[in-house]
Amino acid sequence: MGINMNREEKKIEKKFRKKTKYNMTEVSGEKRNAAKDIANESFFQMIFRRFRQHHLAMVSLIIVAILGLAALLAPVIAPYDPDEIVGTFSGAPCREFWLGTDQIGRDVFSRLLYAMRISLLVGIMATVISTVVGVILGLIAGYFGGIADMIIMRFTDMVMSFPYILLVLVAAAIFKPGLWNIILILGFVDWPGIARLVRGNVLSLRETNFVKGNLVAGMPLRHILFSEILPNTVAPILVYATSVLALSMLDEAALSFLGLGVQPPTASLGNMLNGAQSLTVLTKQPWLWIPAGTLIVVLVMAINFIGDALRDALDPNSRR
Repeated sequence: MGINMNREEKKIEKKFRKKTKYNMTEVSGEKRNAAKDIANESFFQMIFRRFRQHHLAMVSLIIVAILGLAALLAPVIAPYDPDEIVGTFSGAPCREFWLGTDQIGRDVFSRLLYAMRISLLVGIMATVISTVVGVILGLIAGYFGGIADMIIMRFTDMVMSFPYILLVLVAAAIFKPGLWNIILILGFVDWPGIARLVRGNVLSLRETNFVKGNLVAGMPLRHILFSEILPNTVAPILVYATSVLALSMLDEAALSFLGLGVQPPTASLGNMLNGAQSLTVLTKQPWLWIPAGTLIVVLVMAINFIGDALRDALDPNSRR
C-alpha cells in the first residue's frame, strides 16, 4: 500500500514539474515578445505607453477633454444666452435652471459654459505667447552666449526679482482691463522660467557631436537651432508649459475676481466668483460660487496631473 502511494505521489510530482516548466516557458515567451514589441516601438508610442501607466493622468486627460469640448460647444449646449435675463434674481436651482440664476437673473449653467471657454482661451493663449518668447530668448542666450546671453539673462533676472502677483496686478492696473490685455500681460510675465530652462538645455546641447558636426558641414544657423537643438528641448518645454497653463488660468481667475481681468458682461470663471464676496452669498446662495470654484480646482488639478505624467513619460533616465 505504501509503495503504491509513493508511486502515485511521484507521478503527480512529475506531472506538476512538466506543467510548471511549460508555464514558465510560456511566460518567458510572453516576456520576450513584450520586450521585442517595446524595442520596435517608435518614440511617440513609447511616450504614450508610459503615459498610460499613470491612471490618474489618463482620468485627468479625459476630464479636460470633456470640459474643453463642452466649452467649445457652448453655443449648442447652453440652454440660454449667457447675457440674457431669463429668471428671477438669485434664483435657486430648479428644473428650468439647473444651477440657478445669478444676481440679475442670468442662467448660471449657460454662463458657466461660456466662462470655461474664456478661461481656457486665456490659459492657452498666454501659455503660447510665453512659450514662444521664452524659447526664442533662451535659444539666443544659450547658443550665442557673450553679450547677448548677459543682456537677456540680466533682463530675465530683473523680471523674476519682482514679486509675481505684484507685477501682474501693476500691469493689469496700468493697462485697461479686458480679455486680450490679460492674455498679453500673462503671456509676457510668464516667459522668464521657460527662457532659463531652454538656455540651460542649449548650453549642454551646443557642445554635443551632432551639433558640431552640423557646424563643420556648413549647415545654416536656422537649421541648427530649430531642426537640431530645439527638438531635443521639446520635452522639458512641454512639461513646463502645462504648469504655465494652470498658473495662467489661476491668475485670470484672481484678476477677474478683483475686477482687473475679464470685464462683465463677458463671463469668466473668475468674475463669476466676484459676487461671492458677501457672507450672504457664501452661506445662503452657494450656487453662485461653488460651480465656478469647483471647475477652477478640477481644471487646474487635472492639468497638473497631466504635466506630472508627461514629465515621467519624457524622463530619459527612467526609460526602459
